[in-house]
Amino acid sequence: MNVFITGASGFVGGAVARHLKNKYKIKVLSRSQKTDELLSKEGFEIVRGDLGSIRPEDLKGTDIVIHCAAFVGPWGTKEDFWKGNVDGTSRLLEISKKAGVKRFIHMGTEAALFHGQDMIQIDETYPYPKKTPYLYSITKGEAERRVVSANSSGFETIVLRPRLVWGPGDTSVLPVLKQMVSEGKFMWLDHGTAKTSVTCIPNLVAATELSITKGKPGEVYFITDDEDKTIHEFLTSMMGTQGIVLPKNSIPSSIAGFAARIVEGIWRIFGIRKEPPLMRFPIDIMGKECTIRIDKAKKELGYRPVVTVAQGLELMRSAH
Repeated sequence: MNVFITGASGFVGGAVARHLKNKYKIKVLSRSQKTDELLSKEGFEIVRGDLGSIRPEDLKGTDIVIHCAAFVGPWGTKEDFWKGNVDGTSRLLEISKKAGVKRFIHMGTEAALFHGQDMIQIDETYPYPKKTPYLYSITKGEAERRVVSANSSGFETIVLRPRLVWGPGDTSVLPVLKQMVSEGKFMWLDHGTAKTSVTCIPNLVAATELSITKGKPGEVYFITDDEDKTIHEFLTSMMGTQGIVLPKNSIPSSIAGFAARIVEGIWRIFGIRKEPPLMRFPIDIMGKECTIRIDKAKKELGYRPVVTVAQGLELMRSAH
């Protein structure tokens, strides 16, 4: 079976590509000379370009597309987010269908449902918001809806929704936290008391592999480690695997969120491209509960976590 993967130079796409290359023929999208070299060394066939330049002939003979690439920001214009998440996904759907791809697996996010609220023990029946102030949420939600509506006879689509992906090789959450601690900028929100579900990378990779052959077309599946922790408990344990002790300082999330709104407003008024020191989305989503049920993935994908949170932490400690 031939599989095409976007985002293979990133944390999630890279882990999926490395895992699947032992079983399938993998072709990946590469956006630069540097990633060409890195991905070629790992034994992947390269398609050079971006989501806007892929042609049907690039996907000739491809059975499965796994779309992990996204514009995650956290800072950018509406155009940046829309182009990266909505236009890019729409184009890939169109090209995949033309090329005769059989199944399209899209990496979504619980953030598509977020408009500033607690999300407690939610499942796939939880609705998209009528309005949300976050560009990432707006565009990832729209991308998901387009993937689901593109499902048709002969062209199956599936959305996977992990929450807070972590684990060995993390190039997203871990480096940001390390930098915040080293610069003395890390503070807890409400002492880290909000509860959260999380998704260790081996579990997400296992779910992605299952979704190649299982799951109902046109459906969305939450994927987590099936264990809920407080933000304080989880981040303390995760950073502890790197020998980092997090400071005790805490600020009410309501005050941090209000300050971030003001800072972002000033940055937008003056059109400042540089990332502001405070941003609404990361503050708001980390200050709220987000606990998720995965009954549907268990039933329809046959998904079970392959590692526990404790085992995932051990993997990080060993890799450090």
